[in-house]
Amino acid sequence: MLAKLGTRVAVRRCAGVGAVTLALLGAGLPAAASGNQPGLDRFYRQKVTWAACEAGSPADLQCGKVTVPVDYARPGAGTLDLAVARYRATGPSRGSVVLNFGGPGGAGVAGLASSGKQFLDLTNGYDVVSFDPRGVGRSSPVSCGLGDGDSSGAGSGPDGEGADLGDATAARKALAEWKKVADECARHSNPLLAHMGTVDAARDLDVIRQALGDRQLNYLGFSYGTRLGAVYAAEFPGKVGRVALDGVDTLTEPLAEQGLVAAEGQQTALEDFLDWCVQDVACPFGQDRRQADDQVVQLVRSLDENPLPTGLGGSLSGQQLVGAIGQALYSKAMWPSLERAVAALTQDGDAHAIQSFSSGGVSLPGGPVRPGAARRAGGGGLVATGDVPPDNMTAALMAVDCADDPDRPDAARLTGDLGRLSAEYRQASPVFGRYRLNALLMCYGRPKGTTYIRDHVKDVDTAKMLLVGTRGDPATPYRWTVETARRLGPSAVVLDNRGDGHTGYGSSRCVHRKVDDFLLYGSLPPDGSSCSPDSQPDATG
Repeated sequence: MLAKLGTRVAVRRCAGVGAVTLALLGAGLPAAASGNQPGLDRFYRQKVTWAACEAGSPADLQCGKVTVPVDYARPGAGTLDLAVARYRATGPSRGSVVLNFGGPGGAGVAGLASSGKQFLDLTNGYDVVSFDPRGVGRSSPVSCGLGDGDSSGAGSGPDGEGADLGDATAARKALAEWKKVADECARHSNPLLAHMGTVDAARDLDVIRQALGDRQLNYLGFSYGTRLGAVYAAEFPGKVGRVALDGVDTLTEPLAEQGLVAAEGQQTALEDFLDWCVQDVACPFGQDRRQADDQVVQLVRSLDENPLPTGLGGSLSGQQLVGAIGQALYSKAMWPSLERAVAALTQDGDAHAIQSFSSGGVSLPGGPVRPGAARRAGGGGLVATGDVPPDNMTAALMAVDCADDPDRPDAARLTGDLGRLSAEYRQASPVFGRYRLNALLMCYGRPKGTTYIRDHVKDVDTAKMLLVGTRGDPATPYRWTVETARRLGPSAVVLDNRGDGHTGYGSSRCVHRKVDDFLLYGSLPPDGSSCSPDSQPDATG
């Protein structure tokens, strides 16, 4: 769930699907949860040295690094540096508040640089900090060896053709392709790939907390960042300060159920968009609402059959279009931009605007990753922004989600399940069903992930935490907020955002105010209280 930070914060949920050799955790808390594991003292003694950021960054943004072990079970076996950045508090500071914009795979330093103004209120009491998690952005970025033009994204499959996976032959072919992807990810990402899970990221977060000089962690996490926050609370309950989780992820549902929920949610969001779009004379799907649904399906099908060349040897398939539309639907603030992008595609054959949604708002150059970039990614030190592999976001998403997922059915089981699931997914969404179904295969060929999150992130004994759920969230449904709050126990306080879009902090003034009041002043809304929706987007954008 990557933060797509524009006029309003809209956090991207990639309901997706690594590890080469994942050191599975035992039944209890990780040994280093207390920070007292032998060999970790040197990491907990460091302090961040702040300096100017890379050229082109905001003048008031400061950057630094925090060093962590690659493998917490063997802290002497290798290290990596995590990129961190901050806006300093403008008044008396009570320490830091750390932001995670989601993903997994979202680079926090770039997100804070581009959208820091949306968090300026928090500088009234905090240094506002974010970071590139392990394997992400400048922090030893993982890769699968693909340029942006080669990578079809989380849902379209390695070949980008969007084959019907309900067919056994197509399913077996897709599994073989995903196994090749897993092998390439392992080959290009070096030993770090075995330690990309959220359990390790939460331990990094505690090292960051100490390096910032904070006794407790104050934290604002969006979408996937809520999973990270919940795991931190289970690993380090005594270190939890003021923690707010917005767009709450599931801790228990298997990938098949997550994908079905995502398909249903995005179909609802698409229908809401079309309701709005057909009222505008410029709507590329016309003004007949009954025909608009069919036109979307026909457009996707035509591009799957005949992908549109986009230059530099790339092309846009129907499933890649579906992925781009899905990203744009996470926030109503992006509806006008989506309308114009689809119009440019259908009327002028120009895919540039629609492709920008797929890459988080930036169209990256195509072509294979430079060999030198892959070598630098494995060295442990920070890489330059220009050396981050173009496929890092997708590679990290797959690595983290697969490391967090303990289910790994074999090919025969998957092929059989896909025959049944194909019909269920098509019923959930004629547009997003196929795209989301393919996402179930991304962990095939990778080792099983940890059972820790599913089995042990529950009944946490922490300070009160604020959980925000949005009723019309297409990616993390409101019921996940309720279920996760129940699972975490009495520490969880739920705020019911009755608006639409993925997460509430950037789209609801009420949610924004209540989250800030909690983080700045410790003022919690009553459990179960609600925020009314803000107004509809303007067709002029």
